Amino acid sequence: MHILVFATNNAHKAREVEQILGPGFEIKTLKDIGCLEEIEETEPTLEGNALLKARYVKEKYGFDCFSEDTGLEVDALGGAPGVHTARYAGEDKSPEANIALLLKNLEGKNSRTARFRTVIALTFEGKETLLEGICEGRIALEKQGTGGFGYDPVFIPEGFDQSFAELGDAVKNRISHRAIATEKFKEMLRGRILSGGL
Repeated sequence: MHILVFATNNAHKAREVEQILGPGFEIKTLKDIGCLEEIEETEPTLEGNALLKARYVKEKYGFDCFSEDTGLEVDALGGAPGVHTARYAGEDKSPEANIALLLKNLEGKNSRTARFRTVIALTFEGKETLLEGICEGRIALEKQGTGGFGYDPVFIPEGFDQSFAELGDAVKNRISHRAIATEKFKEMLRGRILSGGL
């Protein structure tokens, strides 16, 4: 069993990644290693924030670590909310408020195309690696479904008529931005395991 520290306290994200990685991997969160402080996301890009969090855990706690930052980029809003996705409607990170603000800001817009982009940063044995996953789609006119988390009820991935919240974990974990980035991550990890590097 390979234990990996994921620089998050989001149990949904941790479980999602653990499911995608499959047997042989155990994901520990920040809480699991005793990191209870908020790691400020101060960088202007997803890549910068992902690296910032992974470096913080490595430097302060000594664990090789991976981190991710995810942004929803809506074309009609100039790529917003982007790096501010989790805090779009305020610092309390309310999914309901974020969705309400997004739908309000899209009123009257002809284009609803959008994408989720996930960047994974890994610090391992003094090396840093960045991986990316993108899921194209569109924003629904209203919330659809009750599953998932975050913006899932309003994001309809390309090639589907249902939102992430309606499609369920099995489908989402195959096609999502996080799934694509995590699959790349898994391949890299397996390569390192086979070569004795992990």
